[in-house]
Amino acid sequence: MTIAITGGGTGGHLTIAKILAYELKKRGLKTIFIGSTNGQDMLWFENSVLFDEKYFLKSSGVVNKKGISRILSLFKILALSFGCRKIFAKHGVKAVISVGGYSSAPAAFWAVANKIPLFIHEQNAEIGKINALLKRFAKRFYSSYFEPKFDYPIDEIFFKTARIRHEVKTVMFLGGSQGANFINELAVKLAPHLAEFGYKIIHQCGEANEAKMREIYKKEGINVELIGFSKMLHKFVESADLCISRSGASTLWELAANAVPAVFIPFPYAAGDHQYYNAKFLEQFCKIVRQSDADEERIFSIIQNFDVKAASIGLKKLIKPDGAKKIVDDIIENLKNEDKK
Repeated sequence: MTIAITGGGTGGHLTIAKILAYELKKRGLKTIFIGSTNGQDMLWFENSVLFDEKYFLKSSGVVNKKGISRILSLFKILALSFGCRKIFAKHGVKAVISVGGYSSAPAAFWAVANKIPLFIHEQNAEIGKINALLKRFAKRFYSSYFEPKFDYPIDEIFFKTARIRHEVKTVMFLGGSQGANFINELAVKLAPHLAEFGYKIIHQCGEANEAKMREIYKKEGINVELIGFSKMLHKFVESADLCISRSGASTLWELAANAVPAVFIPFPYAAGDHQYYNAKFLEQFCKIVRQSDADEERIFSIIQNFDVKAASIGLKKLIKPDGAKKIVDDIIENLKNEDKK
């Protein structure tokens, strides 16, 4: 049986695609990936051996477009959707898992139009446009925020390296795979104060920003463990006692799985303000600061006064390590029932 996984654009969507594909592969099931030539899809999976085959279509976003551009994008998605017919026929696709994002539209639409079971995973506390449109047609809709809740699929390494934090010795700034400019600038402003008070600093700044950031820290004479982007990010997260980060869903839940407390500064322009609502789900164990209020004095005060032990203990109990397993179990069970009809 072959299952198509579709969606992407950003690391949050692609992380889920990777983890679910790995779980399916462990069961001996074949998977193909259908993504986009835009966004980060090719960067993540073009050379990956995780999937039996990968397809990157020339899809693009619709939500932020207006007028004729929006209409043309919709027609393009429909054309690409029809083009999925050959891909599905070639591999005998029996089900589609959508992880959202504009990359998911062509394959997900084709699945719905041809009554192929569609399973959707929504990463955020505010449902994405494509997922919201297709939810009513989906066989199952998986979320960590809406009932019935499923634990967020997390790479098990974050659980294996989890530890209770007792005090803040190491502060990590997480700029994300592309590097969040605001987080990067905040790190530079805070670094002298943190160094003065003896804190160790880890800064993940995005590949495009690494040379610039390295030069800034060298000029300031500040010792910072600087990372552009790393597929071994868990090693750095494990070392941190507190993270300063955006609150994209995968980052948020990876930090929770590792029991590392965080100060979340939601991206203010995220669709539906979903990063803020993601963080709100963990507000008992984290601090949430709007970007407009996140000056260096306030963040430094939070770092110095954060009860990381209480937060870390709470996070350790919040999420279980079998999220992907339970989702795949549920998908397989639904497909078995479908075959009996």
